[in-house]
Amino acid sequence: MFVKALRVGLGQLVIFVDFITRPGKKKRPAAAQAQVDAAAKDLTLYQFNACPFCVKTRRTLRRLNVPVALKDAKNNEQDRQTLLEQGGRIKVPCLRIEENGQTTWMYESKVIIDYLDKRFAAA
Repeated sequence: MFVKALRVGLGQLVIFVDFITRPGKKKRPAAAQAQVDAAAKDLTLYQFNACPFCVKTRRTLRRLNVPVALKDAKNNEQDRQTLLEQGGRIKVPCLRIEENGQTTWMYESKVIIDYLDKRFAAA
């Protein structure tokens, strides 16, 4: 019971620190932002709200101003089941990328952040 309370408390602390130190969004011309928005429609991030690695990934999405759909794989049973059945395992963060009729499930925050930086930083 104590360990669960500690985990919940630390999770809330992670969320609070993220909130007060959140990076600003990248400014782009409207046309460039529209292209980013269109490209982001094919991305979905499966995550846990208080997971430090998920927070790190969401901060990158905010910094790059990439509006990605977020799925709660901890509290939403349907999202969790989709992650397990289609992605192969329940591990977060996981970025689902749909390109050219194929779906790729990308795990590991560092790999996801590198992908996002390469794809959206110059846009």
